[in-house]
Amino acid sequence: MATPEPKTEKGTGAEHADEIEKGNSNTNTGAFVHVPLDDKALNEEARMGTEVEHSFTFLTAIKTYKRAAFWSVLISTTVVMEGYDVTLLSSFYGYPRFRERYGEWLDEESGYQISADWQTKFNCLGAFANIIGALMNGLLTARYGHRKVLMASLVFLTGFIFIVFFAPNIETMLAGQFLCNIPWGVFATTGPAYAAEVAPLALRGYLTAYVNLCWCIGQFISAGVLAGLVNNPTQWSYRIPFAIQWIWPVPLFVAAWMAPESPWFLARQNRLDEAKKSLQRLSEPDHGVNYDSTIAMMVQTNQMEKEERAGVSYWDAFRGTNLRRTEIACMAFMSQITNGGALCYSGTFFFQQTGINDDTAYYIGLGGTAIAFCGTIISWTYLHKWGRRTIWLTGFTALVIILWIIGFLAIPEQTMGLAWGQSILCIIWLGAYSMTVGPIVYTLVSEIGSTRLRTQTVVLARSTYYIGNIICGGTIQPRLLAPGAWNAKGKTAFFWSSLATLTLVWGYFRLVEPKDRTYGELEIMFLRNVPARKFADYKIEDSDAKLNDDEKK
Repeated sequence: MATPEPKTEKGTGAEHADEIEKGNSNTNTGAFVHVPLDDKALNEEARMGTEVEHSFTFLTAIKTYKRAAFWSVLISTTVVMEGYDVTLLSSFYGYPRFRERYGEWLDEESGYQISADWQTKFNCLGAFANIIGALMNGLLTARYGHRKVLMASLVFLTGFIFIVFFAPNIETMLAGQFLCNIPWGVFATTGPAYAAEVAPLALRGYLTAYVNLCWCIGQFISAGVLAGLVNNPTQWSYRIPFAIQWIWPVPLFVAAWMAPESPWFLARQNRLDEAKKSLQRLSEPDHGVNYDSTIAMMVQTNQMEKEERAGVSYWDAFRGTNLRRTEIACMAFMSQITNGGALCYSGTFFFQQTGINDDTAYYIGLGGTAIAFCGTIISWTYLHKWGRRTIWLTGFTALVIILWIIGFLAIPEQTMGLAWGQSILCIIWLGAYSMTVGPIVYTLVSEIGSTRLRTQTVVLARSTYYIGNIICGGTIQPRLLAPGAWNAKGKTAFFWSSLATLTLVWGYFRLVEPKDRTYGELEIMFLRNVPARKFADYKIEDSDAKLNDDEKK
């Protein structure tokens, strides 16, 4: 993102931010003036860019960088498809027509069911395909950039949807879902990384948290379609939901083709003229923008990271200070598994197992996704006030308490009142999750990686999420809940509440606070090995930009 050109007579603080709307006759509009090799000049130029980054308010940033916000929102919208399908498939396990077509007869009481073994295959192979897509994205994006990889993935997805739509048996359905999950793995890791690289500091939290809103939008659409078709007695009750997936690829392909490439990617490629053109497309040309200072800040941050670790491979994400960054990112995403999401997001299937009828279960699921949507929007009202660490710890504590209550409600002999109580608590869990842990994890993971390894860090974190989903959501959860397996019903919450409690302890001691820190400042703090609980209050001096040799090693 570009920074307005600082005015020496007024400084580069908040007073300058007020002048952005008035324009600046000194705006750089020509070819990029290459950053001088002199370290002093580079540091001074980068310092001015950093100061202006901190001076922005939300309103000033959105006026100056509304184009960046627009493109970030469009690219992140690809995550809608993954959120749609995840809810779609898990809800189909309890869908009458889908069970009759692809399930097996269990008994008079349960009728046709998708067995726990098949649920495990769908969940595990789908997550494995997500990992393949995410890893491919990390490798290919480092070379080709976000746009090209995203467009190729959309083309492949369009073809793969044909397989699930026309699947004659459950084996073909499994193959189609496996292939569809590969591009979804690309989408899930592209959205956060792109948003983090095109957004200015004042907008970074909102645009990265928007990725979670895309999940909620996809889930809401899926739940609405399923609730509307649950009583349809024909094969179209499950074929129409699959066909709706064809709506997205074409307009999103056009959006990706027109979108500017990440200026951070271009700067890392030493394509500085192209980086400047990208910055010009991401900002308002009449708001007095100094692109040279912004690129100098990118170059300086890139140089600091190269001096510590020059490589950009996955292996480099586990070396030096990047190891701590990778741990935080991976555990943050894993917390979306260990917080009990596999139980509460199983939605309609869990509600059915507690004794609630099919129609009611699907409408409860629809209400839950609407609450999740609203919760994510509500989270935007305090993202700028509260730290990422504070929001995560507060939200995760609430989730742990809710899970323990669900488990204890499952102990007595079950009545319809207790069934409703557990189901309503799942909805409350969804609301609390979507107001805190859900959106803030995307922000944390997007911000925490170094600029040279951001995509790789996001990919490794998301892959950790998928592995956790294979083990917990794909293998353990179906057996805990399925009538033909362990049939633990509400007592399943005891497993998740125990796991969530352990995760909460990790977060208290290890989760850092990246709010209001530029990427260069985060690099300094990780090199200084600042303790997690002191991140928020750590003061960075101008001299900290000049790290000594021992700290760079």
